[in-house]
Amino acid sequence: MVREPLGEGAAVDLAKMFKALSDPVRLRLLSLIASHEGGEACVCDLTGPFDVSQPTISHHLKVLREAGLVGSERRGTWVYYWVLPPALAKLSGLLQAPEAVSAAGGAR
Repeated sequence: MVREPLGEGAAVDLAKMFKALSDPVRLRLLSLIASHEGGEACVCDLTGPFDVSQPTISHHLKVLREAGLVGSERRGTWVYYWVLPPALAKLSGLLQAPEAVSAAGGAR
């Protein structure tokens, strides 16, 4: 975004990610998954910290997965989730402030 304007496709993909993260429960879920020991978390580990039902947690996890922020895999009865580093790199790259200096010599 700093070097060149976003194309339509990239803007749609990034907007989907940001929209998924605009919900506090989903933002906390992403943080819990990312900080979980081993880099992945069972859905059974993610329901305790929230005052919402398990189906609601599953819905939020589905939104994160469909936005391309987390991956998942069923193992027996449980589903395990992990954060997708390329998605975080995309988001952080977009939000990274340019290190440009203005002509007057001051930082922008």
